[in-house]
Amino acid sequence: MSFISDVLEAIAGLPRPLLILVTGALVLAECTIGVGFLVPGESGLLIASAAVTDTGFFLTLSGIVALCAATGDSIGFWLGRFNRFRLRETKAVRKLGQHHWDRAGRLLRKYGIGAVLVARFLPVVRTLVPAAAGAGGMRYGPFLLASVFGATAWSLTHVGIGWAAGASAKYLEDLLGHASWILAVSLLLIGLAVWYVRRVKRRRAAVAETRVGAETARDVSEAA
Repeated sequence: MSFISDVLEAIAGLPRPLLILVTGALVLAECTIGVGFLVPGESGLLIASAAVTDTGFFLTLSGIVALCAATGDSIGFWLGRFNRFRLRETKAVRKLGQHHWDRAGRLLRKYGIGAVLVARFLPVVRTLVPAAAGAGGMRYGPFLLASVFGATAWSLTHVGIGWAAGASAKYLEDLLGHASWILAVSLLLIGLAVWYVRRVKRRRAAVAETRVGAETARDVSEAA
């Protein structure tokens, strides 16, 4: 048995209630401002969805994920309503990136309630749009309707992708056999090479910055 099959079977072997609970918690956390940047909700959803083997489980997982996503949106909305635009200066938003907050605001000004639907499929921004909507004074009723609709579409799409990917992975491994190990090792080597190149570039940039700073300080000293 190959590596990917081992992982998929380990996931599929988890009790379904536990798998659904953990996946829903990840999605809820990712969609809630303040913790969204720490939680790989979408990645966890795709991995868990690879364990889907029948329509009943597909619908159950999709429904719970949609509910958790919409709940996270509502939490973000009311945080925005109570804190208004002070949220932009909070540590949580700075971690996520204030430019993402500004982008969320632009989407809301341009598309209104439609931005809640569009943002659901945009990483990071989907965490901030609900809070920006609350801060901007959007009515909760239309927001909730758009949030539930968008969360349902997003959930069905991603659970479906995970289900298809899991089935495809098993088929490809039956077809390719040990080639998956070669692919995994190749990806690891490529990742290490990219990491090393970036590290060298950062070191060179740091050295250049230090040199420029020293030269500037010397020039200022000589001018004085």
